[in-house]
Amino acid sequence: MLVNAIMTLFQGGSIDIWSVIAYILSVLFIIVLILPLHEFAHGFIANKLGDPTAKLEGRLTFNPIASVDPMGALWLLLFGFGWAKPVPVDSRYFKKPRRDMALVALAGPVSNLLASLVGGILLVCAVLYLPANNFVSFLTMFLQYYVIVNISIAVFNLIPLPPLDGSRVVAAFLPQRVLNYYYRYQNIIVMVFFILMITGVLSGPFGAAQNFFYDIIMTVAQLPFKLFGAL
Repeated sequence: MLVNAIMTLFQGGSIDIWSVIAYILSVLFIIVLILPLHEFAHGFIANKLGDPTAKLEGRLTFNPIASVDPMGALWLLLFGFGWAKPVPVDSRYFKKPRRDMALVALAGPVSNLLASLVGGILLVCAVLYLPANNFVSFLTMFLQYYVIVNISIAVFNLIPLPPLDGSRVVAAFLPQRVLNYYYRYQNIIVMVFFILMITGVLSGPFGAAQNFFYDIIMTVAQLPFKLFGAL
């Protein structure tokens, strides 16, 4: 997270400038290309399930201008988790609103996990086949941050709190009475959640979830190389 590097500098510590640059570039790459993919995935699945809202409003696009939220992008850069402009979804078009809304919600985090898997495969390729030099070292840092930040976005969005994607997944299984209560206090819940995230209170569980997915992603990324005896 960039905020950690900033705090280290303010406290008189030293930082690895190339690592910070690699992090910033990886996040900017994700903001421009992967956040639009995340939102496109929501809209694409919604359209396939019968809701044309995103398509009609021009949100089935990879254009970052349509998807990037400035505040969400800033938070991603500073804290390692963030958000984009949500794709409009109208559940009235769905045959099974709760189930279909959950599928639409899952599409975003899944797209980030798939993007991290591609980054993981490229990372393994770089380590195995590229010569050891400064550029390759920088490239591997960039790819590792790319994998980690994508996983961070997926984990963040899977948290079952409104308006995150995880809340729509959980909503598919909650009784309507509980659901009404759930959304009534969403603003307060979200405010408390963000305070806890910033202060680091939730860093333990959040970090554990990140490590869990990172281990899975990198294990899957290494499988093709193990099958062909490269590892």
